[in-house]
Amino acid sequence: MKILVTGGKGQLGQELEGLVRESGHEGEWIFASSKEVDITDREKLKKFLEDINPDVIVNCAAYTAVDKAEEDDERAKAINVDGVRHLAELGQDKLIIHISTDFVFDGTSHIAYKEDAVTNPLGVYGQTKFDGEKALLAVAKNAVVVRTSWLYGSYANNFMKTMLRLAETRSELNVVADQIGTPTYTGDLAKAIIKIVDLGGISPGIYHFSNEGVTTWYGFAHSIFDYGGLSIKVKPIPSAQYPTPAQRPHFSVLDKSKIKEALDIEIPHWRDSLKVALGCTKH
Repeated sequence: MKILVTGGKGQLGQELEGLVRESGHEGEWIFASSKEVDITDREKLKKFLEDINPDVIVNCAAYTAVDKAEEDDERAKAINVDGVRHLAELGQDKLIIHISTDFVFDGTSHIAYKEDAVTNPLGVYGQTKFDGEKALLAVAKNAVVVRTSWLYGSYANNFMKTMLRLAETRSELNVVADQIGTPTYTGDLAKAIIKIVDLGGISPGIYHFSNEGVTTWYGFAHSIFDYGGLSIKVKPIPSAQYPTPAQRPHFSVLDKSKIKEALDIEIPHWRDSLKVALGCTKH
């Protein structure tokens, strides 16, 4: 079996590559960077897919700069919508696993979002990711959309690495405390993706995956410093004191029941996975 990972040099793509190499997975995995395969260029993508002829496509390619997307909406749409549509049209006979986001919701719920909950993106990023989901599912016969939240890990830029970097030069940090969600460790999401591949796919449609538990960005930051053994004061602030170009959902906890049943897995609590990410322990 041949598996192509687009966006293969992003934080999730690199995590997948590390796990595949470590486990000695039997499949032939190809991790293609955005420079090697630009999903926005339909003709080049077509030739790339014809040359490789993968059985599975894992699409980790995405425009993820949430605030920048508000002014760079054409580029965000090109990658998150048009690029995904190209993959759907050119690979509609293949298993396509596509990574999406909790930003498709507006955050007005007070209970964990199920896959069929009403969507209402608050900004360009969320809207383009939602439009990409629709474009994929409308065309591809065997597509699995995995929505995730607050992704972090050892690779690329993410909240955990930002906090650790700031801790090197700061003694005190203000962190938003009124946005509620669940951090997701790339290692856990990568394992779930590999299991979908190993199963030859699961029923097409949308699934939610994050770690278990609930926290705020303030709570997440506090735990990063606590488990990392760093002495830094963290002060909780409301979102209003940290204005950003893009509005964030105030609540984006995801219900994972569907994917846990489909894959027959237990998902670790975010605190346990954070300890793994920081090297404090192992799963």
